[in-house]
Amino acid sequence: MQSMRRHPMTFLLVAALAFMAAACGGNDAGAGGGSPGASQPGAIGGETGAPGSAAASPAGAASGDLQVWAMGNEGELLSTMADAFMEENPDVNVQVTPIAWDQAVTRLQTAIGGGQTPCVSQMGTDMMGQFVATGAIDPVGEGIDPAAFFEGAWNSNVVDGTAYGVPWYVETRVLYERTDIAEKAGITEAPATWDDLTATAKAMKEQGGADWGIGLGTKNYQEYVPFLWSNGGDIMNDAGEFTLDSPEAIEALTFYDSFFEDGLAPSEVPEGTDPTVTFVSGTTPMMFSGPWHVGLITEAGGADIEGKWGVSTIPAKDSATSFVGGANLVVYTDCDNKDAAWAFVNFLTRPETQVRWYEEATVLPAVQEAWTDPKLADDANVAVFGEQLKDAKTPPAISTWSEVANAINEQLEKMTVGDATPEEAAHAMQEAATSIGTGN
Repeated sequence: MQSMRRHPMTFLLVAALAFMAAACGGNDAGAGGGSPGASQPGAIGGETGAPGSAAASPAGAASGDLQVWAMGNEGELLSTMADAFMEENPDVNVQVTPIAWDQAVTRLQTAIGGGQTPCVSQMGTDMMGQFVATGAIDPVGEGIDPAAFFEGAWNSNVVDGTAYGVPWYVETRVLYERTDIAEKAGITEAPATWDDLTATAKAMKEQGGADWGIGLGTKNYQEYVPFLWSNGGDIMNDAGEFTLDSPEAIEALTFYDSFFEDGLAPSEVPEGTDPTVTFVSGTTPMMFSGPWHVGLITEAGGADIEGKWGVSTIPAKDSATSFVGGANLVVYTDCDNKDAAWAFVNFLTRPETQVRWYEEATVLPAVQEAWTDPKLADDANVAVFGEQLKDAKTPPAISTWSEVANAINEQLEKMTVGDATPEEAAHAMQEAATSIGTGN
């Protein structure tokens, strides 16, 4: 089994990163968040970047005004990157408009409907299918190498075999563990398999003195689907058919539900209960979450929690496939300055820019080469997220995904809180998803 990372996190995520839990999904959350191609009109460059690195665009090659929309904390901070871009491209005037995440979908829909889109915008990974279906987003051409990015992040941009966006930053889910409670229970290594996870949860509760072994979402597809993927199942097959009631899905649901059936995870959590608080208090000494919880735990626990927790990649079955989210960059079809638009996208996906953006906004790079920088590579705990990103997937980029996700959440709750069996939940998910369809 792999060893649990026992060093406290040395990078702190600002509290504003909690937006990811809303934009990309948090505990018991519903669905939500989130082409520099030479073959495209106005694309910058004509050569694919070197393998493993995003293509760089020539400085000073673009000019004119460029409207960019970005969401949440990134929208407030992106002007620093825009300033750096304009230093290299003095004939371009980049204007960044910050947009609140809870207004993003409406603002984009209104802009598309009125023909008033920006040239470039940030977009949640789970929003791609919905907005690609409008026909308002340009496909990605040949100017950026897909191999530069984590595969799961790149695939979040692919709709019907065509990429319509470029990964900007990523997040993935790992296992957070109270190592002090684990050691009290006689556990010295992180759970490496499904069986290990069950055994650790039992030991945490029975020997470690915790109220529960693990905190799991009762209606959070983002916590369930990694079990489905890791068991060899999937949400859809290659033919575009839903497979939510496959044998692999039923087995994954049965395992997920076992923590509730065996009293290892609470099925009734008071409204508004913060998983950060229950983790810091030791009530639920394990949980799956993304990088935003690093800063939240450090802030909530202070010196008292230091050295008492760590992170590890998720436990494996057939694989150890986690959920990948984050945000992409898209260029709109109606943009009248695509030279500058693609140059800006290229700039933001350079490895060195990705590292600088990590320092500025404390979000994880989507470009794999950026992870070789000592600022990330020398932190053992940050490396856990980088390792997990090598095996992470995103839900299908279909325009109806939010409806399908809500249907999955509804059946998860009927199983974990109600009396529905895993078989019944799986069949109900499949029936609901098939009825909703893919929007194609």
